[in-house]
Amino acid sequence: MNEALLRSLTPSVLGILVRRGAGFAAAEDAVQDALVEAVRVWPADPPRDAKGWLVTVAWRRFLDATRADAARRRREDRVDEEPVSGPVSAVDDTLQLYFLCAHPSLTPSSAVALTLRAVGGLTTRQIARAYLVPEATMAQRISRAKRTVSGVRFDRPGDVATVLRVLYLVFNEGYSGDVDLAAEAIRLTRQLAAAIDHPEVAGLLALMLLHHARRAARTAPDGSLVPLAEQDRGRWDTESIAEGVEILQAALARDRLGEFQAQAAIAALHADAPTAAETDWVQIVEWYDELARPTGSPVVRLNRAVAVGEADGPRAGLAALVVLDDSLPRHAAVAAYLHERDGDLATAARLYAEAALKAPNLAERDHLTRQAARLNARGGR
Repeated sequence: MNEALLRSLTPSVLGILVRRGAGFAAAEDAVQDALVEAVRVWPADPPRDAKGWLVTVAWRRFLDATRADAARRRREDRVDEEPVSGPVSAVDDTLQLYFLCAHPSLTPSSAVALTLRAVGGLTTRQIARAYLVPEATMAQRISRAKRTVSGVRFDRPGDVATVLRVLYLVFNEGYSGDVDLAAEAIRLTRQLAAAIDHPEVAGLLALMLLHHARRAARTAPDGSLVPLAEQDRGRWDTESIAEGVEILQAALARDRLGEFQAQAAIAALHADAPTAAETDWVQIVEWYDELARPTGSPVVRLNRAVAVGEADGPRAGLAALVVLDDSLPRHAAVAAYLHERDGDLATAARLYAEAALKAPNLAERDHLTRQAARLNARGGR
């Protein structure tokens, strides 16, 4: 069973059902049923046309559901005949589906959550972590969004800002290593940049390229995380960095600064430094100030505390950190780093161990555990 093939075909099959008149929630359920059937049938009897097979089976499942629950599906057109199996369009519907999920009947946060779950392939837990909310809360939000759009005709696509937010979160999940979605997010953002002349679209594409350029250096051969300061910069993708910087400069020249352009500027300053010691932390703090104004994001302020600690010393960083909620993800890890730089090894070791317990993935947990062990070995107990 080729799971990668099923994953790659899912958005296109979903798009075909939507265009043929299925409501999004009903189409999603039908496609999921078809995927289950494929897992059961294909190993013994693989189809010649995988996409056509999925469309036919998914459409049949949709029809069955429509006939069984006519009252609930009364907004949808009834059909008399099922589509026949055969060649289908090779058009990539993924980006279109992102816009359709950003429906005006949904709040932006609900639209993002629904798209990440239905099209982006993220789990409810991953989406909840990105939004800094409990998994149960996010599950309820996604369920409400599905109910809201159930039976809705998708003739009014959503706005660019919502789609950009979705692409950004999908990239972040892929970049973390939990789900390999970073390249797909870059591909879709390139498509969007080619279709829409918008500085924030360009800013997001630049940000993705600059971060993705460092991916090969982020992990050691044994899979352990390598902090930015310790990365082998010779392994960074210089072509991606050059492209990202060029795109960013063109966007900034339009003098319509937005969140993604500011984040890309910070990434560009890291990429421009020949060594970690030569990083222009003063400028990075200034860019975080620019970024904090429109977003008010606690995560931005947390990252700013790190930059302040590098630019003005660890005690200045700790002063910037103390005003933030200590339940914020990675707060303990940042505090540990700043306390270590300030010479308080006992506190740093304790905070590294605390941060390890809250780490969102195994690689980060192992890294923080090793940091705590290293300081304890130096007498930080």
